[in-house]
Amino acid sequence: MNHYPAWKNALVLVVILIGALFAMPNLFDKDPAVQVSAGRYGSIDLELMTKVETALKAESINYTRAELQDNRLLVRLTDTETQLKAKEILSNEIKGDYTIALNLASTTPPWLSSMGAEAMNLGLDLRGGVHFLMEVDMDAAVKLALESFSSEFRALLRDEKIRYKRIQVEADKIVISFRSTEHRDNALEKIKDDYNDLEVIALEVGTTPSLTVNLTEVLIRETKNTALQQNIITLRNRINELGVAEPTVQQQGDSRIVVQLPGVQDTAQAKKILGATATLEFRLVDFENEAQDAVNGRVPPNSKLYYHRDGRPYLLKKQVMLTGEHIINSRSTLDADSGTPAVSVTLDGKGSRIFSKVTGDNVGNPMAVVFIESKTETRKIDGEMVKVRRQLPQIISVATIRDQLAKKFQITGLDSGAEASELALLLRAGALAAPIEIVEERTVGPSLGQDNIDKGFQSVMIGFAFVLVFMIIWYRVFGAVANIALAANLILIVALLSLLQATLTLPGIAGIVLTVGMAVDANVLIFERIREELRVGNSPQASIDAGYSKAFSTIADANITTLIAAIVLFGFGTGSIKGFAVTLSLGILTSMFTAIMGTRAAVNLIYGGKNRPKLSI
Repeated sequence: MNHYPAWKNALVLVVILIGALFAMPNLFDKDPAVQVSAGRYGSIDLELMTKVETALKAESINYTRAELQDNRLLVRLTDTETQLKAKEILSNEIKGDYTIALNLASTTPPWLSSMGAEAMNLGLDLRGGVHFLMEVDMDAAVKLALESFSSEFRALLRDEKIRYKRIQVEADKIVISFRSTEHRDNALEKIKDDYNDLEVIALEVGTTPSLTVNLTEVLIRETKNTALQQNIITLRNRINELGVAEPTVQQQGDSRIVVQLPGVQDTAQAKKILGATATLEFRLVDFENEAQDAVNGRVPPNSKLYYHRDGRPYLLKKQVMLTGEHIINSRSTLDADSGTPAVSVTLDGKGSRIFSKVTGDNVGNPMAVVFIESKTETRKIDGEMVKVRRQLPQIISVATIRDQLAKKFQITGLDSGAEASELALLLRAGALAAPIEIVEERTVGPSLGQDNIDKGFQSVMIGFAFVLVFMIIWYRVFGAVANIALAANLILIVALLSLLQATLTLPGIAGIVLTVGMAVDANVLIFERIREELRVGNSPQASIDAGYSKAFSTIADANITTLIAAIVLFGFGTGSIKGFAVTLSLGILTSMFTAIMGTRAAVNLIYGGKNRPKLSI
């Protein structure tokens, strides 16, 4: 009656052993380290390692070892104080396109890492991390909207064969100059019909018939709100690409965004990815005019001077063929013909239609891919420090259109695989709708997190100890079996958190404590049912079987309803609430396994082979 087949016993044992194996990396501490990574024009090699080691030895900095790892140089140190000193020394010593950042280096044995076993992530309140407060440049968002409208007006007037002199974006308006009043009036009527949410005014600028186009207050508010929401979505996408678990990205006020990245110490890389306003533009090359003339100051009215990354000047058409906003997917790859790094791009439906038409009309003409990055610099102007934002456009590729392009194509001309990966990440995550600036940066130190870990661990252990003592005193041998199952349950929870690379927070620890109580509750129901069966005169073997079978439905009902609540919390909650829901959900699943199947297997092994055993319960 109370016998498990060998495969069931083996299953329980194997699951617990595998759980112990994958929970083991959490026993190993991480080394404080300084990470040196190269930018586009830097290189990580033995020469750099020698330079780093020499600089640290000159300042008597004791380090464990320096190692080249995943195209970065990692210097392991003994403590956080030495880590900070080493970072300061290397920041002063290493110049050029390099990023020096604090990091935590794993000490998990290679044989464990090779199996995919890694320690679980810890949240901002446990491990520390970084907190950014970012401000969206709303003036830039409005200007981008004006520039977008000006491009649309050029296309509209050209299609309607309305002749104009120029379209110019000024501070908060668009000014269109015409060759005659007749053309101005035709354009006024057409723009008012197609763009009824804009304020269009006819006027004379000197003797030139003109139109002034202003955004309405409603449209300005919509533009700013849309830019903010799009930036939040883009930041979330970029954080997902960074691999940060359970980040917090939320709006604060009308123009600010709060970003919290638990466990991140490489703040330089985080800022580089989050704050990058990089995007792409595809423009036709103006081959009818000489680029050198533009360098000398004679720029044609419908063209603009750009420079290739190798320094060569190019004249490109002002009208943009396509922008990065139509890119829905991108990945780094190798060009099949040259074997050089490339980025494979997939466009959305609208983008593919535009690109197909433009490239089809310009087969045989050269096309340039322009990479545009915005940076904010602080300059001293009239005795005051002023933040100035400037764009850094750079041509990364110029190629002749050999055939009509459509939904999928490749971008070549990249310097390295790392550059291709970074460009693919930025394009895949999406371009920011407006530039952002980090106005506040806070790093939550690991010392406060360690204090929280110690207190959380202490709370779990105290609760665990009380449960152990109670179960031993009240249920004796059965209580000891429940205690073993409870320990196995904790191991399995930690193993699953590690396997899923979930993030443990203080609310997550609360979820584990709650799970401990729920796991014991299941065994209490089973053991009390066994006692009832013994009191009505049933045999010990029949009582054990009845206790597990009759209590199962009650246990299942209680756990399923709690699991539903946990799923709702995970679906609608954010940040630490999700952490609580994750640990609670995993704890419910593991406790069902250990409290029912695990304890049943142990009880069967102890009492299953006896005819009339005396139950210690």
